Amino acid sequence: MCGRSSLETTTHHLIPRGEGGSHLPTAQLCKACHKMIHAMYTNRDLVILGLTTIPALQQDSAIAAYLGWNRKQPAGAKPRVKKSARVRGRKE
Repeated sequence: MCGRSSLETTTHHLIPRGEGGSHLPTAQLCKACHKMIHAMYTNRDLVILGLTTIPALQQDSAIAAYLGWNRKQPAGAKPRVKKSARVRGRKE
């Protein structure tokens, strides 16, 4: 998603498993991008806001700002991720 190469990836369910996406399409994301998506939005938010495709995620203003920064990081960098107040304050 961020365009960096040679990174370890994780599987991201485009529609979260808890929202019925267990057997639906997934995407391979670098760990930093995957963590940031879930730090910014709850699983419910991802569905409600329509952030269920890579293009939709890339066009989201908050995620786009992060991606712009993350693209400039060296491949070995492991950015710290802190859950947003929005996610900390809501239960799934």
